[in-house]
Amino acid sequence: MLPRQDIVTIFSTFVQFDCDRFNSWATDPRLRRSMQQHHSQVERASENFWTIYWHKLWHQQPQSIAKQHLAAYLQEVCYWSASKTITGFSNTQYGVADCFQLAILEIERVLNGFDRERGFNLKSYASITFGNVIRELLRQKKELDICSDWSLLRKLSQKRLTESLSNAGLDETAIERYVLACNCLKTIYVPERANSTRKLPKPQPETWQAIAELYNQERQKLSSPGDSATAASIEKAVFACVRAARSYLFPSVTSIDKPKPGYDSGTIADSLVGEVDDSLLTEMIASEEVARRSQQQTDINQFLTTTIEALNAEDRELLELYYARQLKQSQIAKQLNTQQYSISRKLSKVRKTLLKSLAVWSKDTMHISLTSDILKSISSLLEEWLASYYSKE
Repeated sequence: MLPRQDIVTIFSTFVQFDCDRFNSWATDPRLRRSMQQHHSQVERASENFWTIYWHKLWHQQPQSIAKQHLAAYLQEVCYWSASKTITGFSNTQYGVADCFQLAILEIERVLNGFDRERGFNLKSYASITFGNVIRELLRQKKELDICSDWSLLRKLSQKRLTESLSNAGLDETAIERYVLACNCLKTIYVPERANSTRKLPKPQPETWQAIAELYNQERQKLSSPGDSATAASIEKAVFACVRAARSYLFPSVTSIDKPKPGYDSGTIADSLVGEVDDSLLTEMIASEEVARRSQQQTDINQFLTTTIEALNAEDRELLELYYARQLKQSQIAKQLNTQQYSISRKLSKVRKTLLKSLAVWSKDTMHISLTSDILKSISSLLEEWLASYYSKE
């Protein structure tokens, strides 16, 4: 897989497969135009800046273009998660492309779980989540393939059954009745041997009749009992539960590039793109700049404080006398019973030590190139900081 380099491409292209292998990057024109427009306003913004921007916008406008930008951004992560996870499952009919599609469909699970305020990295979080999603779905699918319809219902919890029926579009009254029908099945249709639970055959007619009779006894406890059930209606309801459960536990994969149902042109993806609120971008640019400067100031304060504490006692006393007590060099020399030129030399040496340390730290931490102009700025910054630091004591 060729890694994407520039910001616009990272947030506007998608993986294209060929025989279950990566083939190329496909550009979404709408996403590309969107990124070009916004990137032109903040050309030097980092990848992390845009990740946070689109994630914030997605929270504010879930149906906006933000989700698609983030889906594009996480393509590599999803691909490698699928490639890595699939190797742990033998005898599976699903390939990397299948697992990739299944995982990327769960992008909202990633976005909902990601906490940007705690400084987490979205790619790292997504990698873990995508892997868990794929493993969970493959295990479910393996179990579903092994289980007969009736075995599946016996294994299914009431919570999962309720979620499946709700996902199928049933209302609360219908769900309540269907759940009762399945509970009656579990009560009446008990496997003779524990090791035969995966391949339970379809219940016999007399068993369906017994299930219907139990249902009619228990239906009075429902909020809306409805009509009494027959063996045929109970079998129909239970089979509907099976279809809903299989569909919910292992949904079919639909590409967003498929044609929109009922339309002569356009794709499903066309319906996923909305307008972008530029006010959020302006707000984020301003807030990130404030936060960046505040964090830099905090880091500089901490570094210089630690550096001064590491100086020897004589140097610390010299800085104390000069900056905190604001004594002149001649006054310091008199107090320390030495010559003024000696104080001048020592004070200059301490400043150079601090300046050198701060310059190296700035280069390594903030990636600042140490030109002559930058060194002058750092020297001025250091002088201002020393005056401010000792004035607080």
